[in-house]
Parts: sequence; structure tokens; C-alpha cells
Amino acid sequence: MEENELSLRSYDPRDDAAVWTLHEWAMRETGVDPSDVPGTDDLRSVTASYLDAGGAFVVGVVDADPSSGDRSPDSPLASPELTELTTHDGTLAAMGGYVPNEAGHGDERDRPGAAELHRMRVAPPYQRRGYGRALLSELERRAAADGFETLLATTSTRQSAALEFYASRGYERAATSAAGAYELVHFEKEL
Repeated sequence: MEENELSLRSYDPRDDAAVWTLHEWAMRETGVDPSDVPGTDDLRSVTASYLDAGGAFVVGVVDADPSSGDRSPDSPLASPELTELTTHDGTLAAMGGYVPNEAGHGDERDRPGAAELHRMRVAPPYQRRGYGRALLSELERRAAADGFETLLATTSTRQSAALEFYASRGYERAATSAAGAYELVHFEKEL
């Protein structure tokens, strides 16, 4: 794998610390306090929350050594947070998963035959490189292979890049709701 080329694979328990770090970093970058995001216990128990529930969790790693290489301001290696994203096989650059709708959060929509996307994240230095698109395509492929007919996605209006991302990938706005101080937009896509 060339440096910074994304390799997608299934979650491994050795990814735990990096998964949590990526979640917190990505949320802070959108102006959201990570401790204010509801229902994040799923990231503390990915195997039980995703895999055992009949879903999937995919990570994208790049073959980049954050302890060496280009440290210019434009380099993805310039950020000290990247050392905390080191996994057994590279640097965690992207992650996301899905669960069957009936195993999702209680406040989600009730859609038989659907799966819910959760925790779609790309490390800030790796954004705008197509990693999110590659990750979403892989999750869609896996969900269809698992027999799901529809994928659901929910994001906050505070995350303007996520709103644009889902719309650009063929997801249609289905509804809006509120959770605490957050205005949520619900998307869906037929597979």
C-alpha cells in the first residue's frame, strides 16, 4: 500500500483506542463537544454494538508513520493527534458502521429491512480525499450483501459537511427532529 492510500477492513478490537480518539477529534473539528454527543457507548463496545447485533464496523487505515515524514503545515502528518490513531496496521483515517434498524438507537426511525449508519468519521487531515466516499460505498456494499434494503443516516445541522456529503451520495432527506440542543436531519437511501 502506498503512503496515504486508504485500505478498508473490518474492525479489530486492537482498534479500540484509535476509534475513540478519531471520534473525539472529528467531533471537536465540527464544533461539537464530544462529551455532549448522546449514545456513544457503542464506540466503547464495537463488537457487541455492531458485529454481535448483525451489523458491521469498517475502518480505513493508511500506511503512514506519524513519527516520521513530512511535517509541513499541509501534511496530514503535521498533527500530533495522528500518533493516537496508530493501529496494528497503519493510521486510522476513517471509520463507520451500521446496525439493523431494530438494534439501533431507540429514538431512530422504525424501518423494517433497513440498517442505520453510525459514527461515520474521517480524520481531519484526511478529509476531502475521497476516504468518506470510499467508506460509505463499502458500508453500502456490505449492507446490501447482508440483505438490507435501505440505509438510514442521521446527522446534526451543525455538521454542514455531513449534510452535503449524504445529499451528494444519493441520500434523500426524510425528516427532521430534535435531540436535546441538536437539530437532526434524517436521510435514507434505497440500496
